[in-house]
Amino acid sequence: MYNNNSLPLLLLDNSNTMSVLNQGEFKCHNLTFEEAKHIIESYEAEDILRCFSDGAVETVIYDYLGVEKREVPYKHIRNMRVGQDAIVFKLYITPSKEQPVIQADDGVEAKLIQHVYVYCQHIMRVS
Repeated sequence: MYNNNSLPLLLLDNSNTMSVLNQGEFKCHNLTFEEAKHIIESYEAEDILRCFSDGAVETVIYDYLGVEKREVPYKHIRNMRVGQDAIVFKLYITPSKEQPVIQADDGVEAKLIQHVYVYCQHIMRVS
């Protein structure tokens, strides 16, 4: 289903998704984290382009999804090509209704101020 052509897989986030959907028709569906991991791992590192600079997204990919860390080049993409696949990591940050204060091991206080949620989508340009 994926990785069936020579076009690189694009890894996107909230800030750059709309710029790659500049023209054309697209097919989009939500992915489980396991599906997102499988798709990324089906590509060689040189066949993936990271189109975001947010370190939080990299943390999601490598630490949460468990994708093996690889050197994936960054490139700003303006338009997807027909037949090209992308995975979008959508992060949503909401304020915490409760803001408990905890003591870290070294005695420093920390306060929960927000929650971060993430979900993944697969996008393919069809025309």
